[in-house]
Amino acid sequence: MKALHLEGVRKIDQRMDLMRRCHPDSVKVSRMVGFIMGLIFIAVSTAYVVFAAWRHWTVLPGWIALALSILLLIWYTWVSPGIAYRMFGFRVSEEDLEIKSGWIWYKDIIVPMTRVQHVELERGPLLRKYNLAEVKVVTAATSHVIKALELREAESLKQRIGELAKVVEHDE
Repeated sequence: MKALHLEGVRKIDQRMDLMRRCHPDSVKVSRMVGFIMGLIFIAVSTAYVVFAAWRHWTVLPGWIALALSILLLIWYTWVSPGIAYRMFGFRVSEEDLEIKSGWIWYKDIIVPMTRVQHVELERGPLLRKYNLAEVKVVTAATSHVIKALELREAESLKQRIGELAKVVEHDE
């Protein structure tokens, strides 16, 4: 059974080897986001425990929430970012954009270039700290994000997808 599981993991890794990946610093950014969110959940859970004890309510839900918050902090700070990095890849061709992601829920998305309406470049504060950007490809139905690329690579990818999709850039 273990050999079968490892075989499946190797097949996924081989498919991902053919794809372009996001920048390795994306793991640092994901860890920071996970840590910040974990601290927020821990603070809220702790505030509930203190408030519930002060009002003589039951504190058991607060302790459960606090324990779960600590587990989520560990998961989203140490485990999930590495898995997400290894399981994300993309490929751009003249006909389409392919994005693969996921570990438990594996997604393989193919976006025909004829469906692309516009392409955006997004940079939050943590991405700017590491000189990274996300490329968002927007279609009529939804948008698809290529995560955490180095800024120059993201800008050139945005231009390339725009040219392949024949998207006109407007000055605002």
